[in-house]
This record gives sequence, C-alpha cells and structure tokens, in this order.
Amino acid sequence: MRPPKSLLCLALSILPTAVLAVFADEAGVVDYHYELLGLPKPDTTFFYRPRKEDKASLLYSLSDLGVVGAVNPGTGAPVWRQVLGSGSDSLSNGLLRGVDGDGVVVSALGKTVSAWDAISGRLKWQSEFSGQVKDLEVMESAIVSAEAKDVLALYEDGNKGILRRLTGNGGDLKWEFTDEASGVPFQISTSPKDVFVISLHAAGAGYNLKVTTLDPVTGKKVDEYTLSSKSEIYNIEDILLVGASSAAPILAWTDQAKQEVKVNILGKKAVQNLALKEADGKLTKVTLHAPHLSQSQPHFLVFSQSASANRADVYHIDLKSNAITKAYELPKLEGTGTISTSSQDGNVFFTRMAQGEAILVSSASHGILGRWPLKIDESHGSLLHAASEVVARSADTYAVRSAVATSNEDWVMIRNGAESWTRVEGLSGAIIADWAELPGEEQLAATLKAEAQTNPLASYLHRWQRHIQELEHLPAYLTELPKRVMSSILPVESVTSDDLVRDNFGFHKMVIVATQRGRLYGLNAGNKGKVVWSAKAYDIPDDSKWDVKGIWVDNVKGLVNVRGATGEYVLIKALTGQIIEKTSPGSWPPVTSSVVIDSASGKWYLPIGVDGNPGDIPSAWAPKDVLVVQGANGEVRGLKYMEDGANSVPTAAWTFQPTGEKIINVVAKPAHDPVASIGRVLGDRTVLYKYLNPNTILVTAISETGSSLSMYLLDSVSGDILYSTSHSGVDTKQPIASILTENWFAYSMFGDSAPGTTEEALPLSKGYQLVVTELFESELANDRGPLGSMSNTSSLEPLDIPNAEPAIPHAVTQTFLIPEAISHMSVSETKQGITTRQLLCTLPASNSIVGILYHIINPRRPVGRDPTPVEVEEGLFRYTPFIDFDPKMIVTHKLNVIGIKGVITSPALLESTSLVFAYGIDIFGTRVVPSMAFDILGKGFNRLNLVATVLALQVGVMVLAPMVRRKQINGRWMTS
Repeated sequence: MRPPKSLLCLALSILPTAVLAVFADEAGVVDYHYELLGLPKPDTTFFYRPRKEDKASLLYSLSDLGVVGAVNPGTGAPVWRQVLGSGSDSLSNGLLRGVDGDGVVVSALGKTVSAWDAISGRLKWQSEFSGQVKDLEVMESAIVSAEAKDVLALYEDGNKGILRRLTGNGGDLKWEFTDEASGVPFQISTSPKDVFVISLHAAGAGYNLKVTTLDPVTGKKVDEYTLSSKSEIYNIEDILLVGASSAAPILAWTDQAKQEVKVNILGKKAVQNLALKEADGKLTKVTLHAPHLSQSQPHFLVFSQSASANRADVYHIDLKSNAITKAYELPKLEGTGTISTSSQDGNVFFTRMAQGEAILVSSASHGILGRWPLKIDESHGSLLHAASEVVARSADTYAVRSAVATSNEDWVMIRNGAESWTRVEGLSGAIIADWAELPGEEQLAATLKAEAQTNPLASYLHRWQRHIQELEHLPAYLTELPKRVMSSILPVESVTSDDLVRDNFGFHKMVIVATQRGRLYGLNAGNKGKVVWSAKAYDIPDDSKWDVKGIWVDNVKGLVNVRGATGEYVLIKALTGQIIEKTSPGSWPPVTSSVVIDSASGKWYLPIGVDGNPGDIPSAWAPKDVLVVQGANGEVRGLKYMEDGANSVPTAAWTFQPTGEKIINVVAKPAHDPVASIGRVLGDRTVLYKYLNPNTILVTAISETGSSLSMYLLDSVSGDILYSTSHSGVDTKQPIASILTENWFAYSMFGDSAPGTTEEALPLSKGYQLVVTELFESELANDRGPLGSMSNTSSLEPLDIPNAEPAIPHAVTQTFLIPEAISHMSVSETKQGITTRQLLCTLPASNSIVGILYHIINPRRPVGRDPTPVEVEEGLFRYTPFIDFDPKMIVTHKLNVIGIKGVITSPALLESTSLVFAYGIDIFGTRVVPSMAFDILGKGFNRLNLVATVLALQVGVMVLAPMVRRKQINGRWMTS
C-alpha cells in the first residue's frame, strides 16, 4: 500500500529543516562565540549593586560601539546586552548612569533616553525629544521616597541648550528649562539643593564657562554667573571634571601650560588655583577623580602624568567655609599608571595601579589600606583607565577588584593585584575578514609549478633538495603518529588544537579580522576562534573609524594585504601578525575598492580609485579579464586594459547606468564557486541544463522617488543585460541584500506583496520578501538553448554572427514572504560543489543567522497544486508563500549574536562541510553540513567496537585457517 501523496510531501517539507537541527551536545563544540560589548569608556563604566539587599554587584558599561550591558565581575560573562542608537548617532557621546537604590540604569544616545532593568536588561521606559543629548544625571534627594528617582537630560537643539527633567517611573516630562543664549551646552550637576547647567560661550579664541543655577522642583532659574576661562579653555577636552550628584560639586580645568588646576565650587563664584608639581618633566596629562554620590565626603584627587612618571594629590573641601585644602599626596612613581575612585557609604577610596603594584588608600588620610603586587600578562600592554570596587572584609582588611582597559584593547579584571579574567573587546567592531589557509597544499603546489617550469636536471636536483629538507619534519611526524592512531580509534574531537597545522578534515584554518579601530587579529578557527596574534596597524582617533576597502590573503606566500580608503595599506604575515610593510594614510590616492587581479605575472591586489579608475599599470601585470568598477556617479563600467608601450591603459568597454535609478550594490559570484553538475536531473531522468556563465554580475538599483527596486543580471564582458526585474512599492530605506552563485541568485526587500505570491487573490500588503531566481539554458528539458553543445563561446559574438543578440537564459522566479528583514546574505562553500548549497542570512532583528537550504526556496516548487510523482522523486514539494524561520534552521541556535556586518564561508576538505565565520560587534564561527555529514563518522559511532570486531575476525581467521587447510589436505587423500 502506497502512502498518501500529501503525507509524502509533508515529510519532504519537514526533512530539510530536520537535518539542520543543532543537538545540545554539539552546541559549543563545533561553534564559538565572542559576546562582546566594545571598548569600555571611562565615564560610562562602573560597578553597581542592582539590589540594595544584595551584596553582589555587577559591572556596567556603555561601550564606544553604543552597546550597554552588564558583566558578571566574577566570570567576565555578559549578563545582558542592548544595542543603542542607529548609524546616524555619534556613539562617542553615549551616556550611562546608575540609579542608586532603584535597580535601574539609564542610558542616553542621540535623541533618546532609556531606562533598563539593571538585572534583566529589559526596557522599562524610553523617551525621545528634539535635539541631541549632551549630558545625563540622576536627581538625588535628601528626602527618602519610595518613588523612582527622576532623571535630568541636557539637550542641544540648534543654538539652544534645553534641560529636561524626566520622571523616574515612566520618563514623562516634568519640566524643561531653555537657555536662549547662544552657547554650547556642556554638562549638568546637582547638589542636595540646586541643579547646575554648565555651558561654554565663545570669547575670542577660547571659551568662558557659564553656570546657571535652577530650582530642582520648578526648573526656574535662580542664579547665573560666568567664569573667565577664555585664556585656558579652547576646547571641551580642556575641562577636567564637572562633579555630579555630590555634596560639593566642582568644576575644574587647567591652564594651557598645565601648571595649576582651577577649581570652582558650583554655586560659588570664586575660583581657587591649585598648583601642580612636575613629575620628571613637563606634564602631558592631568585628570581629576571625585565621587558621584551625594552622601560621599567632598574629597577629590588630581592625577598628573608626564612622559616618564606620575603622581597624585588629594584635596578636601570644607563645606562651611568652601575652602579647598591639600590633605596629602601620593608619591611619584616611574612609568604610566591609572587611578580609580570608589565609594562605600560616606567613605571614598582611591585605587592606584602603577610600577607593578596596586595600592588602596582612603581619601581621609594617606595611610595605605592595602598593597598587592600587580600580576597581569604583558601582552595586554599598558593600563589606560579603570573602574574599581572596594569591599571591607573587616575593620582594617579590604579587597579590591578593578576592571581595567588596556592599550592593546583588552578588558582585564584585576582582583587584589592578580588577573582574574580577560575580555578581548578589541575584536568588537570588526569590519572585514578573510580566511587564511595554513601552510601545506598551496606552498607545495607553487613549488611543483616552479619545478615544472625549469629544465629536467634542475628540477630533479631541486626535488632531491626538497626531500632532504623535509626529513627534518620526520621526528615530529613520528612523535605525532601515536596520537594520530589513537585519534582514529577513540572519539577525539579534532577541532580543538593550538597547533597551526593542517588537519585531515580541513577544519584548521585562520581568520584574519580588521576592526574599525585600526587593529588586526588572527584567529585560529580550529581552536574555537582563539586569538593567535593581534597587531596595531594604525592609530585611529576616537571620533573616526578605519575605513577598510579590501583584504586579501595570499596563501602561497602566507601574507595578508589590507587596503584602506585614504590610500594606506599594510602587509602582514598571516601566521604571526608581523608587519612586513606599511604606508601612512594619504601617502597614496584614495581608494573605493580593491580587487584580486589574475595576470600573466601572477595574482596581485589592485586598488580602485575614487572615480572607478584603477590607473595605468605595467603590461605584464594587466588583468586577463574585463575589470568591473563603479564610477563616481555610481555607474557600472567594464574596463579592458590595452597595451600602450610598456604600460597598459584601462579603456571603457561598456557602461551601465539605469535611467532614474541609483545603483546601491554590485555582486559577483564567489571566488570559489565550483559546479558539480552542469544540469539539474528531473524525476523523469531528463535534464534541465544550468546557465553557468562565469562572467555574470548582479546589479541592485533603487528609485527613492518612485519607491522601486530593480535587479539587473549583466554579462561582465559585453555589458549586455541578461535578465532584469522590477518591484514597486518598496521601502528603499529598509535593508536590501543579494547573493549570486552557481546558476541562481536571491535578494530580499520590504515592499508590496507581488501578484502570485499567494495562492488566493488577496489585497496587496507590505512585508519582508525573499526572491529567488534560477537560470537555465532553455525552458525545455534536454535542450542546450541557442548555443547548443558549443564548447567555446564569446560574450561579444555568442553565435558567431555579426550583431547577434546575447544568449538569454530562461529564468524561473518565485517570491517567499519571510518574518523579518535580512541585512546580509552569504552562501555555503564546499570543496567540489556536490553538497546542496545553503543560503546564510543575517537577521538583525533577532540577532541571529538563519541557514535556508535550497530545497526550501527552489523556485520550481509547484504552485497551487500537489507535486506529481515525478516531481516528488525530484524532491519538490508544494509551494507555500510564507517561510517561517524554524528554530532548527537558526545556525546560531540560542546564541544572541549582535551587530553582524558580514558572513564569510570557506570549504573544508570534507565535501559535506562548510566553515562559517560571522563578524561585526560579535564574533561567531561554526560548521554547517547542508546535506548532512555523509563523509565523516559521527561522534556516537563506536570506533573502539569496530576495531575490536576487526581484531576478533582476524584472530578467528588465524585460528580457523590451519583447520580448514588440514581438512582440505585430508580430503584429497580420501578415496571415494
């Protein structure tokens, strides 16, 4: 009895997602994940106790990438994370404050002020106003109340400063104060009785400081005064501190010579000068540290540093006389160091880390409360800034833990002088990445190619030399031989290895990552993405990003070439990170992109100028194929290099610019895109031949005024349009992603549902869509189209007839509705291309990556009917307009992978497996097996049982062989 056809179709529809399931014992074994926040900023990083009744604190930070989160100070693992702002927000201006006693942290970025539950990270309320937030503070009150504390937010809107008081329960506006005078709003501060607004007003080349005092209940102006500081303050960085929510808030700055600190107690018009002592030379940096709690003692510390030493002075403020006196000074120490402030009830503590030791002192007196040797790894570099927490174990015994940011962009927890954990936060903000093969096949292939190009005698001698040199690896091979034998018997996971050597399965590779801060990393994909090396390529200012336009790994030479937008490039060794060559920004013309050129002299990396002109190059280095570039106006051009003497000059072969549309993306096929079969075998054993033109590019163009999207498939040699389609009612501000591989392409958008996407006639509605188009040489089976069985064709003269039209492929298209936006697309890669391809899509809304098998998005799925028996045999099932992203399809399973900018793939030596690496704020790597692991034994396979069975059979053969032989001999002597 045959099963019902509908039941069989249902089983086929479930099967593709079932094979993608990630089992619990595989999670964390074949994948790795760096949960990153970004580099912590000194003014938005602090320890905070979310519950008053608990003794445990969490470490909170708002990073330079606009990620706010809480970290477990004991393990370094993130408790929760939230991404703030959009691409238009200046992330360097983000603010974060803890609301003492309420279990809430408040953040501000751009126009938005948000309150988060300090334990779970859930959003409690959010308010948005016109202007940009400049400062944020929590209202402290001397009256104990059960209501949540209000929040003060200072906005800059045009030429005006606006201070808004927001309720702590819902973020509603309680009152606002507008400063009509033109100036730059800077910061706000509070005392138990007043609210102070500090703004900068231009006075010649410098700025004067204006302090406005407000009534905290009504927001009315009470007083106003101006401090003459135009000869000392020329930019915001000259202001050292504006104390907030303290018993005696202060405003402090230095003169240009850094000889004294000028301090104003807010609310008092007098300015007091505090002399600075030089620390072995001219001071290079002065910082001021003060508590931020109203119950803390009015003490502060001035930390001064020179190029070779540092020192500190502690000052007290008399609340009655408002006099500032120097209490004591900390001794001068050689080298650099850092000081952090922490408060416990009314006590203020300073933690100093310098010259190989950490010391703890109280602000009340100079006695050292604790001293510990500083034991941290030298690879972290120097200490930049820290946030500390002091815990009193007894009356005179203290424990200190400090979260320190280092010069090598690590975040290190130091507990009583000893390193507790490290977070490689410099990896966050990755903007580009590429795979690097470990030494092996590429070097051998290059050597064999060089031997083949020499005379037989020289080749023979060179081969003898090579074999003799390889003998030095014989002892290491013999040493590893028992381990290799045991690993083939016992179920040992082969992906975790510190050795940068190839493995039998091709899982051991390196990934080279470049970040927006100008740092490069080398990760070992065979050992859970472990950082092998890091190198600082360029010093990038805090308010800018390193704009990398291309990265290329030359696996034959083992070198990595990274190109920047301002003409800079850096050449490094892939295995060690050693910088071989580097140029400064601006030393070469600006670059818009880079491309790997295959020339008669070998492969090399060519930068493309801002107008799409790569420039003249030597004839021996000219590309063999047509070079596709984008011009200054966004047009796509095909360039052919023509010889002109010793050089070759780029000449435009064709230009493509759709009328009234803007080209936003151009996609080519992956560099490694093997095709195992030239046709798709149907259920009746006929063949639909794939359109496999290697010279195709996919162009995405939009019309912002007409809200339309157009896709163009071009021949890169001739510039002919092979296929085009257009969609109306598209939101062009939503993400539009596309991919081109083998004989199909896909793209996603947000727009009107097109006719035919649903089986019933329904009104058009907006939604996220995934469109897939497959290309064939002909719509008829066993037909090769107009080109027939020609082995050699030309894109310029495809049919060998003058002015002949190009051979247009037959396109089969289908649209699927998807639940959320796709920001980036990639496709799995395998060694031979036999395995079914898997579409990898980045989902920014759910912070995940989904893997969609091609069976699911096959545009040939029958519409409006059940498949025929022939189609069922082919693997097709009924078309449904909606693709639900089943949890089994999520490559990142339960992990929350935030800020992914790109996904790259690489083939393993196993045909079933493709390596995946995702980068952005987080780093994620895994392996995918779209057609299941058909060429490797699973972890559950009992290898030991198999070996024991083989040995038992061998013993049985050895025992029975003499008996059989004796029986055969005796049988010959027996008479019938």
